[in-house]
Amino acid sequence: MSRFFPHTPYAEDQPLFKTILATHVLYRGFQAGTVVGSLVGTARSLLMLRGTSKLAVLATVAPTTILRSAGTGALIGTAAMVVGLPARMWGREEIEWRDRSWRLLENQGQLETDDWSVAGTLLAAVYATLKVPKNDPYRLRKIIGGTGLGSMAGVIGYMTWRYGINGGKR
Repeated sequence: MSRFFPHTPYAEDQPLFKTILATHVLYRGFQAGTVVGSLVGTARSLLMLRGTSKLAVLATVAPTTILRSAGTGALIGTAAMVVGLPARMWGREEIEWRDRSWRLLENQGQLETDDWSVAGTLLAAVYATLKVPKNDPYRLRKIIGGTGLGSMAGVIGYMTWRYGINGGKR
C-alpha cells in the first residue's frame, strides 16, 4: 500500500502526507478490529459448545460466527481510527504530519509488511466475495471479516518469511 504513494528524499517535501497517514491508520484500525472481532467470535463459538455436539457446532456455527464477528470488529476498528487519528493529531504542525508519513514510507519493514498484508487482503476479498452466498443476510459483514482475516494472514505470511525462513535478514 505504501509503495503506491510518492516518497521524497526529505520529510519537508513529502506530498499527500495526510492521505498517507490516514490510509495507514485506518488500515491498521481495520486489522486490529479484525483480530479483536475474530477473538470475540471464537470465544462465542466456544461458549456455544455447551450441551451440543462439539463437532457439529465447530463445523457449522464457528466459521460463520467468527467471520461475522471479524467483520463487525473490522468496521468498529476502522470507525475508532476515524475518530482517533484527528484526536491524536489535533493541533499538530504540518511538518509533524509530513514527518510521520515520510517515516512510514522510509521504513523498509513497514513497506514489506504492507506488501504482504495488501496481497492477503486482495486475495481474501475476492475469495470471500465468491464464497459467501448472495442470499446470506450477513454477507457484507462476512466478506469484510474474510477480507480482514486475509489481511492478517498476509502479515503472518510476512513474519514467517522474514523472521522464520530468512532469520530477520534482508
